[in-house]
Amino acid sequence: MNELLTTIQMSEADRLTIASGVPGAVLMEKAGQAVAAGALAVGRGRPVLVVCGPGNNGGDGFVAARHLQAAGRDVRVAMLGDRARLTGDAAAMAARWDGDIAPLSPDLLEGTGVVVDALFGAGLSKPVEGPAAEMIAAINGSGVPAVAVDVPSGVDGTTGAVRGIAVEAYRTVTFFRLKPGHLLMPGRTLCGDLRLAQIGIGEGVLADIGPQNVANGPALWGVVLPRPQPDGHKYDRGHTLVVSGGAWATGAARLAARSALRVGSGLVTVASPTSALSSNAAHLTAIMLVQAEGVDGLAAALSDVRRNAVVIGPAAGVGAETRDKVLLTLAAKRAVVLDADALTSFSGHAATLFDAIRADSGRPVVMTPHEGEFARLFTDIDGDEAISKAERARAAARASGAVVVLKGPDTVIAAPDGRVAINGDAPVWLATAGSGDVLSGMTAGLLAQGMPGFEAAAAAVWLHGAAAHRFGPGLIAEDLPEQLPGVLAALAGG
Repeated sequence: MNELLTTIQMSEADRLTIASGVPGAVLMEKAGQAVAAGALAVGRGRPVLVVCGPGNNGGDGFVAARHLQAAGRDVRVAMLGDRARLTGDAAAMAARWDGDIAPLSPDLLEGTGVVVDALFGAGLSKPVEGPAAEMIAAINGSGVPAVAVDVPSGVDGTTGAVRGIAVEAYRTVTFFRLKPGHLLMPGRTLCGDLRLAQIGIGEGVLADIGPQNVANGPALWGVVLPRPQPDGHKYDRGHTLVVSGGAWATGAARLAARSALRVGSGLVTVASPTSALSSNAAHLTAIMLVQAEGVDGLAAALSDVRRNAVVIGPAAGVGAETRDKVLLTLAAKRAVVLDADALTSFSGHAATLFDAIRADSGRPVVMTPHEGEFARLFTDIDGDEAISKAERARAAARASGAVVVLKGPDTVIAAPDGRVAINGDAPVWLATAGSGDVLSGMTAGLLAQGMPGFEAAAAAVWLHGAAAHRFGPGLIAEDLPEQLPGVLAALAGG
């Protein structure tokens, strides 16, 4: 159940279900009942204000009002617009409400213990203005907890964008499948406690819809997560090569290297310029060290074909030498993770990089840009504000031929074939120096063990967040690899 449906796809799921013989009124009844159940525990028996909009979301609100009243709550209903203009199932559900319907007014919040937000649904296509905007502002400023129907009103269910103003919900009850906007920022921060309800839409509609967006988690990649075998040895688990920066720029490579080792790579070697050998040697134990001066030195390190996955970019330096090292590594036909300076070095030379990636589509290449690095590399895509973060990452993966991990609190993993996974559970303390280097190393460590590119990237992102959750506040990047044994043990059932 990790598929994510855009608002268009969700509408199609409704249509297909109704066409199969399930009345729309039945779906609306179950949706409103689920909302009422989600609101009952909020406000401790105090009065409920249900604010309804002019569409089907408003219809869900009328159903919720009826069920909350039947459960013994004191319920008031307010509506945006004229009740007489309601149509279809929404009109039918409004007719079944036997109480008053007040015009929308912030004054109604006085004495209210919980608000049911049924103003606008996930498919909102224009900014919220006028009385609706005033009501949302009043809800947000009142301190009264809001239970949102499907998405907080004002949030675009496909992109997570806020259209003008949006409800800051205490809880959101959505139906059948989550939407991308529940996980993408800023929608993710506005949903509060997110609950998914099944309302009678059959699983079979997914085959017709063909969703390509999923929520990242073990259901996506767990079956191909590498697991050591009783008769295996370290060479079965791959050998990761991490390219170090020079002189004082060595910590990033060591973070990546330790992460690759912790995630299961059988061997890890740091390829170090001469100027950094002593610094790296002083810190490395189980991780091996090889001298690799310049492009020729890296070529020598890559001559050992057992080194089957490479991380290049963390503190590598920006410029022509790093570009040459990246192109050399790609030509060596290894699994490659490109991060940080390896990406910035191709600013203005993106076509050269993409051509090199596409020259051999048989080996996985993963790029892990943050927003700034993405903007420098994908200049045409980054300027399009009309598309979501998920669509930007998907377009970048198709353009480059690489798996693209567009980092952030809502990290998106996109494959060249169009698949997208959205990570919706990264803790805030991951925003610390070096955490991206750890992610690069984890990704390469999984690739070294033979995991496919998209799945390896998605698993690394999830494990990265799980490790941060396990440690908690006060996290620094060095803590992340040390949490991986516990996370991996939990995944394996202890």
